[in-house]
Amino acid sequence: MITINVKHRIVAAIRLHRPKFSSNTKMAVSLGISPAQFSRILKNDFEGVLSDANWVSIARKLEVTLTSDPAWQTAKTPTYSYITGQLALCQENSMGGMFCDKTDIGKTYAAKCYVREHRNAVYIDCSQVKTKRMLLMQIAKELGLTASGLYREMYQDLIFYLRSIELPLVILDEAGDLSYEAYLELKALFNATEGACGWYQMGADGLRKKVEMNRLKCKVGYPEIFSRYGSRYQRVTPEGKEATVNFSLLQATLIARANGADDEFMKVLEKTTDFSLRRIQIEIKKRRRA
Repeated sequence: MITINVKHRIVAAIRLHRPKFSSNTKMAVSLGISPAQFSRILKNDFEGVLSDANWVSIARKLEVTLTSDPAWQTAKTPTYSYITGQLALCQENSMGGMFCDKTDIGKTYAAKCYVREHRNAVYIDCSQVKTKRMLLMQIAKELGLTASGLYREMYQDLIFYLRSIELPLVILDEAGDLSYEAYLELKALFNATEGACGWYQMGADGLRKKVEMNRLKCKVGYPEIFSRYGSRYQRVTPEGKEATVNFSLLQATLIARANGADDEFMKVLEKTTDFSLRRIQIEIKKRRRA
C-alpha cells in the first residue's frame, strides 16, 4: 500500500520534472498515465485515481524512494563527470557518440541523472526494448508522444518531432542488446535527424566487441553506424590492473563519503579489491537501517 506521504513525495518529484516537457499531456504519456489522471494527482486528488502499480512505476521512473531512507546522494566520480560531459557535448552539437567500458562503473546512473536535469533528453534501456518497433515506441513514449498504429506512421511522427524540438538527445543504454534489425534502424534514425538530434550509445565491452566484429566483416549497417557515432569507442577506465584498481577505489570512496559512510566502513572498503558500486550501495543502505 502506497502511503499518502509517499504519494506527496512522488507528486513533488513530478512537479520538479514538469519543466522538461512542453505540456502536461506529454509528461503524462511519458509516465504511462492519462492526462486526466495527471491533472488530478497534481491537485493532490489521490482517491481512486491511480493503482499502487502506477505509483510504483512513476516512483521508479523519477527515482523516488518508497521508504523513509535518506535520499541517495550523487558523487561526482570520474565516470559521472565524463559521461555527463559527453552527453552535454552530443546534445549541444546534435552529434553521435559511443561509450564502451567495464560494467558497474556508474555509467547508467550518470546517464539517468543527466536526463532528469536536461530538457528533451531521454534515456532508453535497450535490454528492455530489443526489437525495432519496441525501440521506436519507447523513444516516442519517453518524449511524451502517443505511439500506436502503423510503424511507418510512428516513425515519421517521431522524426518530425525530433526535428521540431530544441536540441533533443536520445541515450541508448545496453545498445548491444538490440536485435540486428533494431540496431540497423539507428542508422536511419540518425540520418533522418542529422544536425537536429544527439544520439549516444552506451554499453560494456561486449558492445565494442559486437560492433568491431561486424564492422570488420563489413556487415551491412555497422561501418556506417560506427562512423555516425563518432568513429571511436569512448572509455573512462584506465588501462592496467593497478591503475584500474586505483580508479575503482577512488570512485567507491567518493560515493561512500557522499552517502555518509562511517570510518569503519571506509576501512573495510580500502582493504578490498572488489569495488562493486552496486554492492557498496546495498551495504550503505543496510547500515543506515541497522
